[in-house]
Formats: sequence, C-alpha cells, structure tokens
Amino acid sequence: MATVTRLSFSGDENADHFISTSPLALLIGMLLDQQVPMERAFAAPYQLTARLNVDFDAAAIAWMPAKELEACFRKPPALHRYPGMMSRRVQALCSYIVEHHHGDAAAIWNDIDDGIELLGTIRSLPGFGEQKARVLVALLGKQLGVTPVGWEAAAGAYGLPGYRSIADVTDRESLDRVRAFKREHRVDG
Repeated sequence: MATVTRLSFSGDENADHFISTSPLALLIGMLLDQQVPMERAFAAPYQLTARLNVDFDAAAIAWMPAKELEACFRKPPALHRYPGMMSRRVQALCSYIVEHHHGDAAAIWNDIDDGIELLGTIRSLPGFGEQKARVLVALLGKQLGVTPVGWEAAAGAYGLPGYRSIADVTDRESLDRVRAFKREHRVDG
C-alpha cells in the first residue's frame, strides 16, 4: 500500500501502524466498522493477529476452520459486538480476496485507473454495501494516495472536503468533528 499518511483510527499506535501497512487489515477494519466504536473496529485486526494460529493473510484466514476463527473473535475481550457473525463475514471477505484477487488485498485498488471501476470493485466485496464502498474510495483517495480518475465523484459526498466520515479522520479533533457531523445529520459510515 502506497501510504501517504499514517492512519489514526484505533487510538493504539501498533494497531494504527498495522492498518496503515496491511491492506487486508484495513479492509477487515472497514468491514468491522459497524455497530461498534470506530476505534474498536480498527484495533481488531491487530488484536486478531495475536489470536490466530495461522499467518495474517487472506488465504490462511479463508481456509482456517470457521469455529477456530470464531473462537478468536469471541476470546475476551471479543473483537466485535457480534463476534460470530463478524468472524463469518471476515472469512467470507478473505475467501473472496483469495478467489478474485489471488489473496492480494491491495490488488482491489492497485492498477485501477477509474473511480467508478474502483467503486464497483469495492462494492463487490462481501460485507461492503454502497455507502461503505464510497467511504473506502474516499479514504483511499484522501489518505492513501489511491486516486484514479473520477475517484471523488465515485466517493460521492464522502469525496468532498469536510468531516463526513472516517475518510476525514486524521486525529482526535477530526474524529470529534466527524462524530458531530454524524449526530447532526444522522449519518452512518
């Protein structure tokens, strides 16, 4: 991943470094970023690495027994509010990455020249609806230097300047501004 900046989502230096340098960790954090605080969702991939009996890569996670992965999610403290469901979603995401991107999570956005294509590729990922896909396009463009032609339009409102989503979070102050925007506009993502 061609990192332009260090992501600051979890409040933990090691977890933030991990999501900044591992495309798979970033995707898993994005997937888990629902119905839990953002900090918890993006710390989970780093915490998962300590619990796995396999390497942290898409193929290893895809092929591990589902009950073992679920146990990793359930071990206190649980990695998500819904550990069973989210462990299945993570495994489905990893299986998809293996099947469609040869296990390379960065291949999802590398070598894509068009923002609409990027949006479609992300939208096809298990667990990524339209809104989550647009937020990820914005995050990739605003913070990670993934800027194919038309990425701002593909990101929709999340591509605009301001404090609308995680794509705009760079520190505690910006996180507070995003949360205020969401409260004011009752927005998820």
